[in-house]
Amino acid sequence: MTNFLRVALFPDAYHEANGVARTFRTLEGVARRRGLPLLLVRCAASSSSHQPQTDGSVTTIELQRGGWSFPLDTDLSFDLWLWRYAREVREQVRAFGPQVIHVTGPSDIGQLGVYVAKSLRLPLVMSWHTNLHEYAGRRWSRLLDYAFISPLVREQTSLWAEAQSLWATMKFYEYADVCLAPNPELVALVAQKTGKPTYLMQRGIDAEQFHPRHRTRPRLPAVVRLGFVGRLSAEKNVRFLAELERQLLAQGLTNIEFRIVGAGSERDWLAQTMKTATFAGVQQGERLAQEYADFDIFVFPSRTDTYGNVVLEAAASGVPCVVTGDGGPKFLVDPDESGVVAHDNAAFVSAVAELVHSAERRQAMGEAARARAQRASWEAVLDEVYQAYQIACAQSPIISEF
Repeated sequence: MTNFLRVALFPDAYHEANGVARTFRTLEGVARRRGLPLLLVRCAASSSSHQPQTDGSVTTIELQRGGWSFPLDTDLSFDLWLWRYAREVREQVRAFGPQVIHVTGPSDIGQLGVYVAKSLRLPLVMSWHTNLHEYAGRRWSRLLDYAFISPLVREQTSLWAEAQSLWATMKFYEYADVCLAPNPELVALVAQKTGKPTYLMQRGIDAEQFHPRHRTRPRLPAVVRLGFVGRLSAEKNVRFLAELERQLLAQGLTNIEFRIVGAGSERDWLAQTMKTATFAGVQQGERLAQEYADFDIFVFPSRTDTYGNVVLEAAASGVPCVVTGDGGPKFLVDPDESGVVAHDNAAFVSAVAELVHSAERRQAMGEAARARAQRASWEAVLDEVYQAYQIACAQSPIISEF
């Protein structure tokens, strides 16, 4: 039955350079190889006719954002008037005849997907990918940096913004029949807050694309390269990279350099503040794989990531990872075997310093990281997702009138 479910997917991101986009581009490819009937309703990267285009088992509808759009970050935007497509998209989805609809978040396209599911009386699966409430708290705190208020008031106000955002986001997810979340903590949180059955949706890795063989630097370099890949924004805690650099240099570890891959609003601040950093911008494909393989240590200070695709990509490239104890990345590291989970800033700095000192430890952890990453399969991820679709169809046996 799984192989014949007809699915309409409304992803928050597709063309962008972020984890959500990479996840659903990859899952689309797996579905296409299997011949699974999939309707992909997404926002276009450029002008589009927004008419269905079919290639094999996959049909695509691309919607153009318009003048009512406003930026959320470097490559993310929200169109307040995307609803202008609502009736047309509903009829296009009706014509495709899906048995279930999948929405990936409360974006403009996600809201449209919920409307279509409810108006056609179809089972709805919703997956959680971004801790929007934590983003709201951190961005609000950053805005208040420019206000003349006490740190206590700033902290309390940011916590209030985070709580309100969490409440609003969970109200959106209550529309689902079944929810998916990327790590065990979020599975429990979403299930508790929404009252909906919630299942684990992990991520896979192409261990041939991300591979140590792409390395171009010496295995035992004179200068140890600390790498970061991701969006350069407040919620990624990227300013800690500057503090990490400062403390390492203060310890006399001058044989280091930072390589930062990505773009975002914090890029200029990092460039002005850091002494050893070079910036590669957004990279994809073979160039991204080479960037990973050329790292000696992957440092990921984010406390808000729900999964951490980049951690898995670094691990597959044979690079030991140092991550925080918050969010999803800690579930991708075997502590003190394939990397380090640091529960505070001091522990993070200490872990990186130890790895800078010991090439032998870096090599052993890198090999363990590679072995662990190779167990992550996109095929298995798609199977998990389709099992959730089946559950949604079974518990919500509503058939729309096509």
